[in-house]
Amino acid sequence: MIFFLHLLYRVYRLITWSTFWTKRRFTVAGQAMIGGMVVALFTGLDADSAVGYQAFMPLFVLMIVSLMFGFGFRTGFQIERHLPRVVTAGHPLTYRVSVKNLTRKNQRGLTIMEDLVDPRPTFKQWKTYKLDEDKHVRPFRFDKRNFRSPFKMATVKEARVPDLMPQQENDLAIELTPLRRGVVRFTGVTFARPDPMGIFRALRKQPLPQSLLVLPKRYAIPPIALPGSMKYQQGGVAMASHIGQSEEFVSLREYRRGDPPRHIHWRSWARIGKPIVKEFEDEFFVRHALVLDTFTTRPHSDAFEEAVSVAASFACTVLTQESLLDLLFVGPEAYCFTAGRGIAHADQMLEILASVQPAAGQTFDLLEQLVLNHSSTVSGCICVMLAWDATRKRFVEKLRALGLPVLVLVIRSPSETQPLDLGPMSDAPEKLIALEIGKIEEQLAGLR
Repeated sequence: MIFFLHLLYRVYRLITWSTFWTKRRFTVAGQAMIGGMVVALFTGLDADSAVGYQAFMPLFVLMIVSLMFGFGFRTGFQIERHLPRVVTAGHPLTYRVSVKNLTRKNQRGLTIMEDLVDPRPTFKQWKTYKLDEDKHVRPFRFDKRNFRSPFKMATVKEARVPDLMPQQENDLAIELTPLRRGVVRFTGVTFARPDPMGIFRALRKQPLPQSLLVLPKRYAIPPIALPGSMKYQQGGVAMASHIGQSEEFVSLREYRRGDPPRHIHWRSWARIGKPIVKEFEDEFFVRHALVLDTFTTRPHSDAFEEAVSVAASFACTVLTQESLLDLLFVGPEAYCFTAGRGIAHADQMLEILASVQPAAGQTFDLLEQLVLNHSSTVSGCICVMLAWDATRKRFVEKLRALGLPVLVLVIRSPSETQPLDLGPMSDAPEKLIALEIGKIEEQLAGLR
């Protein structure tokens, strides 16, 4: 079995490499010529017909002549890539690349191509993905298979380089489409020069490493009444992201017996001549917990990516309100990130979600303990779940037993048509919502 998988993996790498190499080395006309040569070669095997042979030889000679022009191509460019700080998955963007000709020759008819890190997975990653796909998709059900590579981060279109005189600099626009959240890594650029017949292209690479952070896609969520009300927050909001107690400064007053020395305002004492202390007060405000379920055996599934997108959508919506938001999830360990009311911004929360990965080697109990430890400070919970099984039902039941309002959103595939068992949400069925992949945007738009 392992030998057979290794063989398939080698075939996969060979096919993907040859496809990539052919598209880079040959123009559209050149690719058509290759197709014509293959057809002519097979028809030429018929000994009774010389038509295939007569067509193959001229095409073969043209190809050899074109290949000879691929030698002696020299470049010398100064390149600068101007990328935005972040982009969003699925949203094409156009960025600028500055190219300066450092040679003494005019440079004409060139094309520039971006070089990204090889997206092909390791054998272990490829085996995990293929075995998972075969397990969940019936044989010969091609309509259910995902033929897009789950490892490819982005597509970048080729761009024509303007004609450049010696020492001349010009800008060109390149279009990039980020396919998924994460980091797009650039290794350099490649300049291509076609032969006079426009068949084969000579290539010259130039290193230019850079990276681009891709945020998860978001859905528009209407203003909704989120669960929970104002709750006492010890220490107020000024230092809510710090460890330990903290307070919100209100005013100065005279020292009273028992006031901590650390609250003494030394400048006022020196000016007035008697002890003066800073007075603080605690605050009541709304604080929500956004719980993201990262426990899945399918790390490259659409369900996991949609769960991250839904969490990102709520993060942007909640942080526009006067409240705090705690993002709780489990990766290699348990994480809690707080944003809102001046502590952090939505962009920082989205950057965290851009790098979230499934909780490998962890159990759901770790997430449950993390949320329960924060239950005394939050006003309500928004739970984005990948399933609705007994473990998750018990988790929600514990939250509700603590008196916490809970909104549960369950990501489901289109094949899951049976209604959800309400379980602990039986007395609040409107707070248990099934989000079907492919219809999530319109279902979220209908929230009230």
